[in-house]
Amino acid sequence: MTTQAGIKTNCDVPAVWQTHKNELRNFILKRVKDQDLTNDILQDVLIKVYNFCISNSGVRNIRSWLFQITQNTITDHYRKQKKFTGVDDLTGLDNEDENAAFAEATTFILPMLNFLPEEYAIPLKLSDLDHMKQADIAKKLNLGLSATKSRIQRARKLLKAEFVTCCHFETDKQGSLISFQIKKSCEPLQKIIKKTER
Repeated sequence: MTTQAGIKTNCDVPAVWQTHKNELRNFILKRVKDQDLTNDILQDVLIKVYNFCISNSGVRNIRSWLFQITQNTITDHYRKQKKFTGVDDLTGLDNEDENAAFAEATTFILPMLNFLPEEYAIPLKLSDLDHMKQADIAKKLNLGLSATKSRIQRARKLLKAEFVTCCHFETDKQGSLISFQIKKSCEPLQKIIKKTER
């Protein structure tokens, strides 16, 4: 089995599980802080992996894929328990910095913004990366609020198109990112990858 970028891997569950199960168990335990619950969630992850592999031939980035499935399983558990435990804020679980696929993808957002015209790139950066309110962005850029909203929405569509052009990514049924790879044909991002590997 190979896990090199851009090469489709065989879905060999026993081998994959043997390689990654301890790391996944530690990942879960760090979040739920309960051994029994950790084992239950790990078992659910294994079932999901088997079910996926029955209907698919493999994924491109095994490790990212496994951690995304694990993260989603933890989040699902807390969502189910929400009405019993009173947990109101699950954003911390949804946005873990150890979500490998998402973290990898976000490192390329800023470089890819440079692919967009400034009139779209700047308001999108201020909104989605700098977390400024749209009303404040409008004042900063001397634009009307409706024009600002329009540019941000347009910029998101343009950025998504750039991702589709430059990247291969796989999502689960809920639309969550499970695997992310830069296409070899996308020279600007390939140059960034080579710089980071030096």
